[in-house]
Amino acid sequence: MSGLKEIHTEAALCKDDVDVEAEDRLDEDFAVDPTRYVFYRDRKEWADLDPVPQDDGPNPVVKIAYSEKFSDVYDYFRALLKNDERSERGLALTADAIELNAANYTVWHYRRVLLQALEKDLSEEMRYITAIIEEQPKNYQVWHHRRMVVEWLKDPSQELDFIADILSQDAKNYHAWQHRQWVIQEYKLWDNELKFVENLLEEDVRNNSAWNQRHFVITHTTGFSDGATLEREIEYCLTQIKKAPHNESVWNYMKGMLQDRGLSSQPGLLEKILDLKETHCSPHLLAFLFDCYEDALEASSQRGNTEEERKETLKRALEICELLAQEKDSVRKEYWLFLGRSLKGKYGSSGLRDEPNLEEN
Repeated sequence: MSGLKEIHTEAALCKDDVDVEAEDRLDEDFAVDPTRYVFYRDRKEWADLDPVPQDDGPNPVVKIAYSEKFSDVYDYFRALLKNDERSERGLALTADAIELNAANYTVWHYRRVLLQALEKDLSEEMRYITAIIEEQPKNYQVWHHRRMVVEWLKDPSQELDFIADILSQDAKNYHAWQHRQWVIQEYKLWDNELKFVENLLEEDVRNNSAWNQRHFVITHTTGFSDGATLEREIEYCLTQIKKAPHNESVWNYMKGMLQDRGLSSQPGLLEKILDLKETHCSPHLLAFLFDCYEDALEASSQRGNTEEERKETLKRALEICELLAQEKDSVRKEYWLFLGRSLKGKYGSSGLRDEPNLEEN
């Protein structure tokens, strides 16, 4: 037994000698090239921590081929989590982990824990997250982290300009718009937002994200119940339609602001749309007309319309369906024929003459 013990002791001493030599070589290599990556497993200051390997279970179906560097960083990250270590080296490791996978929510959460535990300079963290978002602007986790830092700082002063810069690269970045809406609503920064949206729509009237933001701003400020606001927005929409008649976004916006009142309730709107039909007709315009007629039929009993008026409205709605099915939107022919039959079945009568034939030709 004593001989076996001696063998083990000698082997251990040899191992220690090899490790020391390897570490010396790493130090020499780093001195020659400071940019050379050194694995955490080879760093003296991490020798006290046992890495925790990725556990994919005994029989992984599709095992991910992690790079050696990725495995090294995340093995030590899991070790930090296991020990709940809150240290400067842990914070530095999260930066390496984020560089490898900025979408890892657990890493970001742990970084926030460390920021608070170590009482770090949040302004520096804001600069850090700004740089990452500029590289990865469509990553949910980075925007959430920025939101948390803004909340801790209680300072939204950089946000609108920063988001505008991100949107200048992609005006339909969902994450940027979501963050912008939160900032504006949380800190009451409504004053110049409508002008900002108008500038975006001048650049691209088809920017559905900007139309959505316009609806968001007005809904949370003046609202659409005010007659002057509603009339202003209708005129704005009609002007934008003339620029791009086949732009669906503006029609969706107009339907959205009128849906609570009823599409057919706004005085003079139907006549304006019919006038527009003569010069700027599109499937979207016709679909809006159909919705107006359908709304008028639904509200006819409350408005005291006569039977002849209801018949005339139904006839016009069916004519629109026929035009869409056969000519203007034939790709969705069956859809429009179905809507026409449904409307006719609900509001039609045996006494109605000259109805359009909605049977497929």
